[in-house]
Amino acid sequence: MAVKIRLTRVGSKKNPIYRVVVADSRSPRDGRFIEIVGRYNPQTDPSTIELDEAKISDWVAKGAQPTEPVARLMKAAGIGG
Repeated sequence: MAVKIRLTRVGSKKNPIYRVVVADSRSPRDGRFIEIVGRYNPQTDPSTIELDEAKISDWVAKGAQPTEPVARLMKAAGIGG
């Protein structure tokens, strides 16, 4: 089972807000996930990035791969992964 750290959309129409989740790579974008590890709101100025560094580092140690957008968010938040 390949596990990814990725974004899932929870905002309403024309109001994108995202959760950073750990999910099986085969599940759909807004489908099942294993754990919520952060939030991202691009609507605010500056964008709000809230990531749980301990949970993310734990999942990366277990072999979870962050997607490109999540890797950029981690870099912006100062989290190595």
